[in-house]
Amino acid sequence: MTTSPPPGQSPPVPLRRVAAASCAGTTIEFYDFFIYGTAAALVFPTVFFPALGETAGVVASFATFAVAFFARPVGAVIFGHYGDRIGRKRTLISTLLLMGIATVLIGLLPGAETIGVAAPLILVFLRFCQGFAVGGEWAGATLLTAEYAPKEKRGLYGVFPQLGPAIAFALSSATFLITGWIMGDTDEAFLSYGWRIPFILSIVLVGVGLWVRLSIEETPAFKQVQARAQAEAADPARSARVPFLEAVRAQPREVLLSAGALTMLFAFFYMGTAYLTSYGTDPDGAALSRPTVLGLGILSAVIFGAAIVVSGVLSDRYGRRTVIRVSCIAGIVWALILFPLLDTGSPLAFGVGLSVTMVIFAISYGPAGSYLPELFAARHRYTGAGLGYNLAGVLGGAVPPLLAPGLAAAFGSIAIGVMLSLIAVLSLVSVSLLRETRNQALEHETAPEVPA
Repeated sequence: MTTSPPPGQSPPVPLRRVAAASCAGTTIEFYDFFIYGTAAALVFPTVFFPALGETAGVVASFATFAVAFFARPVGAVIFGHYGDRIGRKRTLISTLLLMGIATVLIGLLPGAETIGVAAPLILVFLRFCQGFAVGGEWAGATLLTAEYAPKEKRGLYGVFPQLGPAIAFALSSATFLITGWIMGDTDEAFLSYGWRIPFILSIVLVGVGLWVRLSIEETPAFKQVQARAQAEAADPARSARVPFLEAVRAQPREVLLSAGALTMLFAFFYMGTAYLTSYGTDPDGAALSRPTVLGLGILSAVIFGAAIVVSGVLSDRYGRRTVIRVSCIAGIVWALILFPLLDTGSPLAFGVGLSVTMVIFAISYGPAGSYLPELFAARHRYTGAGLGYNLAGVLGGAVPPLLAPGLAAAFGSIAIGVMLSLIAVLSLVSVSLLRETRNQALEHETAPEVPA
């Protein structure tokens, strides 16, 4: 299938190529992002924080993991500005390069035993760069498909950038698993240099992503905005617009409520991909072997990848808001069941717990790729969608993994479940206050008026 270009514009672009470009880019960037999360759970407490002890080392490691989430809104504003001013394509190439460079440098970074306190400080800076890049990636990748896709199938095509995290989680787990097998899964070799291999190999994936993205043209919706901007160039007040200020002034409600609506999504995903990896291998947690936890991670990635596709398709039929609500309601209940199930210590229980957690995340995540672009006007869509998404990342992705170890130590693992359940309530209320956007055209220049 191909898109229909505006009169006088270039020939249609095959949607399969657009879908491949958006999926490839998010896969690569989230692969880089997730190998950090896996390493934060399995390696970094020993390599970069050996002086802090086991518990404090884990907390410090996840604190560096959280740094990226606070960088993401900054990246959303900066890259969103350029994405709304100079185009989606060029901005997405920049985010990909920044992520790739930062990830390779992490793989080459000496540990604390070699360069002392400089090691964790440099690690924090590079992690900030990763978050900064991802902050600009997601909105651009979803806009790439949303602004090309026909409105009646936007939920379907919107899942392609959303599949990136599923593929990336499987790739990152598989890379660590294969590295462990090759080295005989010996802790000394793995902690010395084995963990670095997935980071350094990411440079190959970045090259593939750049090749794919360079083959894609600018989206039709942005070309329309660009044409209007050129027509307004004679008016300095209009031509010097700032997309961030426009988004905050014109649609503050959508920015804040979309952040609240996606908070549970982030909480479930990063608790599943990062914290549960640590919890599963912890002697005081599920006490499973590293290969078992990584293997179950690959299985769960396949399952939640399929759920992302199904939920995106269902959102074309029943509406984005309805599908996300179902996820939130399921999350409220499941969060209270999850840790008692994990505490049984069996591999089956861990696999079920991880998979169901990720499926609940996926039910929200599938429609999000079309929902947020539909909520915002074309002039500041990159900025608005990126802000909402990445603010949710701070609330749901950074805070819960930081609070979880302390909650578990003070009140038992059930306290983590209560925290996740309350987050799901917040998201349910937020998405219920937003309007439905299914079948909405994306060519509007001002904030859309769509009945609830």
